[in-house]
Amino acid sequence: MAPAAATTGAAGDSARLAREVARVLDECCASLAVHPRKLRELAALRSSSGGAGAGDRFLSAFCTAVTPLFDFSRRSAGSDRATCFVAAFASASASSADGGDDGFLEGFLRFLIKASEAAHRPARSRACQIVSEIIMRLPDDAEVSDEIWDKVIDGMKVRVQDKIPAIRSFAVRALSRFAGDGEDGGILNLFIQTLANEQNAEVRKTIVLAVPPSNATLESVIESTLDVSESVRRAAYSVLSTKFPLQSLSIKQRTTLLHRGLSDRSPSVYNECLKMLKEEWLVKYCGGDVVALLRFLDVETYESAGESVMAVLLKDGALQVQDGHGIRQYLTATGENEEQVANIQLMDAEVALYWKIMCKHLQAEAQVKGSEAATTTGAEATIYASEASDKNDLLDNILPSTITDYVKLVKAHLSAGPNYHFTSRQLLLLGEMLNFSDIMNRKVASTFLHELLVRPLEHEVDDDGNQIAIGDGVSLGGDKEWAKAVAELAKKVHSSVGEFEMVVSAVVEELARPCRERTADFMQWMHCLAVTGLLLLNTSSLRNLQATRIKPSELLHSLLLPAAKQNHVDVQRAALRCLCLLGLLENRPNAELVKQLRLSFINGPDLVSAMACKALIDLVTWHGPQEIDRAIGIELSDPRYEKSQFTQVNLSDMNDDDLNIGVLDTLFSGFHKDDWEISLEGDNHDNVPTILGEGFAKILLLSEHFASIPVDLHIVILAQLIRLYFSEEIKELERLKQCLSSCISNAFLPVMKAMWPGIYGNAGGSAHAISKKRKLAVQASRFMVQMVQTQLFSTESTDQASKSPESSSTSAAVSNNFDISEEGLAIRIAVEVASCPDKKTAAGKAYALALCKVAVLLRFRQSEQKAIKCMRGLVNSLAASVASDKELVKELAQMAARLRSLDACPDEELSQDKADAIFKKLGLDGGFKLDNNQAVPPTPAPRSVRPPAPSRRRTRRAPSSSDESEADDEVNVTAASVSSVPATPSMAAARSQRASKTAALSKMSAKPATLHSGDESDDQSEVTSDEHSSDEESS
Repeated sequence: MAPAAATTGAAGDSARLAREVARVLDECCASLAVHPRKLRELAALRSSSGGAGAGDRFLSAFCTAVTPLFDFSRRSAGSDRATCFVAAFASASASSADGGDDGFLEGFLRFLIKASEAAHRPARSRACQIVSEIIMRLPDDAEVSDEIWDKVIDGMKVRVQDKIPAIRSFAVRALSRFAGDGEDGGILNLFIQTLANEQNAEVRKTIVLAVPPSNATLESVIESTLDVSESVRRAAYSVLSTKFPLQSLSIKQRTTLLHRGLSDRSPSVYNECLKMLKEEWLVKYCGGDVVALLRFLDVETYESAGESVMAVLLKDGALQVQDGHGIRQYLTATGENEEQVANIQLMDAEVALYWKIMCKHLQAEAQVKGSEAATTTGAEATIYASEASDKNDLLDNILPSTITDYVKLVKAHLSAGPNYHFTSRQLLLLGEMLNFSDIMNRKVASTFLHELLVRPLEHEVDDDGNQIAIGDGVSLGGDKEWAKAVAELAKKVHSSVGEFEMVVSAVVEELARPCRERTADFMQWMHCLAVTGLLLLNTSSLRNLQATRIKPSELLHSLLLPAAKQNHVDVQRAALRCLCLLGLLENRPNAELVKQLRLSFINGPDLVSAMACKALIDLVTWHGPQEIDRAIGIELSDPRYEKSQFTQVNLSDMNDDDLNIGVLDTLFSGFHKDDWEISLEGDNHDNVPTILGEGFAKILLLSEHFASIPVDLHIVILAQLIRLYFSEEIKELERLKQCLSSCISNAFLPVMKAMWPGIYGNAGGSAHAISKKRKLAVQASRFMVQMVQTQLFSTESTDQASKSPESSSTSAAVSNNFDISEEGLAIRIAVEVASCPDKKTAAGKAYALALCKVAVLLRFRQSEQKAIKCMRGLVNSLAASVASDKELVKELAQMAARLRSLDACPDEELSQDKADAIFKKLGLDGGFKLDNNQAVPPTPAPRSVRPPAPSRRRTRRAPSSSDESEADDEVNVTAASVSSVPATPSMAAARSQRASKTAALSKMSAKPATLHSGDESDDQSEVTSDEHSSDEESS
């Protein structure tokens, strides 16, 4: 009896302990404030249960009391508080002061590991939650066997692949403490792999927050700044600012992060990036010195990044000009320094950029305050005027005191060599803020400008003694930005009407003298042509050149045409650029100018042909192809004759005097020349196929301005662009692909209007012919949608795009302009459906159905918030136009739900002004009102035209949970589903009760055949109207 009594007593003690633990847990569910007191109470209860096997009895009682937590199907505040208490008690029990050697923690972890393997979802979720809490709270001196940790790690690795997102998040959180140990590299690899394939945003966010700082994880965290989820992007910037030092990032990575974060549409992501920039990079790593921060960004290479940083910090008020600091301190330097020239201390690139942005900011603020003072009165005007005066005084204290000092400062940097070229350009841009109204100041500045214009081009000498020009070879100083800075300063100094042209043309005449005398080398030719290009680019009309020392006709015949016939390739390119600029200024293109451009395109080297191709396309789009042809003596033979094909010409066999071929025929023949050189060097992509593709795409987009181009040639151009779009040679030319995609996106509706029978004056025909034409139009629409979607989701970003149901992720290289992407196409379709003049007819209804079935296939990127809000206001009009098709209305409702989930502020409506701006950007007529009602109109039940037949009535089954899951699955519409558009039942469109008796009888006779041929109806066109389908069946 004694052993039995002991057993009974032990069981009674265990039950009592379980009740006590359960009571403590119940009290902890009410508030977090009682947790510290209850932890001491439960620890005392554990200590009081002494004796043999006391640890096992308490563990058993504790597990019994905790077990009800594993049955909650939904998380609640009380259960989460109890879970936190359990984890806190388990982690506290691991310390030696609390009796950590009795194996309680290890036993409880074994219990949790077993629970994490349960088939019951709430049990797995609660077990993983408690494990993660214990691990995160566990002190560093906790003693747990390696065997237990191995089991915990293996179990949590399995749970990372669980089908429930919450369980995956808890498992990732539990493993995060082991990821940085280095002993188990599999955890880090698992995190990186899971992050790339994870579909749930919360899990991705947990992984980003959990990854340790290392070279292996840096790239993954940076890629997360492009995530579709705002919370993931914000978490990525938080991790980058706290875990990765500024020095551990490359210059490219720093500028990329700033560009993405400071241009993010989400305020929270922008603020997180700004916090990283200010608190971490500027204050922590640079000691508050913005110049030191700019040195980390390499502003000479990434100038726009440095300007963005300065603009953001100035807007935030983080930068202030200190007393005594300014550009003047570089003019009064004292002491011996190797970087001092004539008592002038040379500026670094970062310092020059800093003062340029700071001075522009002060000038803009002074102008704003001055405008406000002029528009107000009284004390308010006095305050604004005082603030404007303070800003102007501060600006004056920063800038050089005289124009002479300014010129000395710029000259010192120019003479310091090419390493100070960037600094010199920044100082030139500062000249726009100086006052040149005084005659002496203007004279000093004019002399300096003359020196800048006649300054020889910089060059290098190769091993063979040949001179090689530095830069692009066509701009002054070899740099477009440098030429722009010189031109802006020249127009500031010579601001009178015609004065700029007079001064620069005098320099051109001076530089052209050795060129006319045929004594100039190629460097002198290039220098003269660069100044000529600067003159032609910055003058508004040839009238301003008529009063100069070198007339336009003299410029053409004595300089530009001879330069285009030089042997040096760079001289020819510079000359062709000037010919193009001169042709754009002319009212009618000059015949000799066009002939030279045409000749250079046909017979010149690839670089020369590319420049000539650019020039010809610019002249065609400016003057029109007919004017270009008329300039060389080609007249349209018969106005009634319209070409249907371009004249095929072999460019290699064309003669110089063969002028009977039109300019478009000549350019289009360039597509068929196979020996063009394709080069990806630089940003301009000076390749003839690229230039031709962009040029003809622009001609097609602006076809309404070129009435002389027959409509039949539009199809030929589009066919060639499609072939070029899928060509292997241009797969890396993103700019060309963007241009071609824009062409296809804009051509979608014109193609559909032209192909759809019975609308916009298109011929109809028999029922069979109409059905066939509609099927062809639907196939064309699917093809064009596939092309648009193919360019948006490139091979590298396909996996990332499929992370979430929104399918809206996109890389930085891809364009964010919605007007050339799927968003713009969807809005165009919605407006077309709502405004179609023939939508009341059978052909119009079928046309609307076809367009709506395309619209539901288009995807929206979360970054395009305005387009999303605009489309949300158009979905209801789409649903109202196709209310007879239940399946399509259901898909439109799902589309509305997707758009709402992508909307960052779903409760905010898009104003009509912003909507009109979107319509204007898309080339649509304004005045269309958005319907901001969030509910999609329900599908009306079609009226029956025959008496009910109870014996033939079908039993309608009630919707089940599987139907709901199928509906959820249909939300994820991918590009692959373009080829499987659901068929429209012919039963959905009911005839009006006012229909004639003959038509009603005809429909009644055709209806049973439709009911009995459910499978056969799938072969019918989904856009065939009732009367056409019934006619076909009766035949």
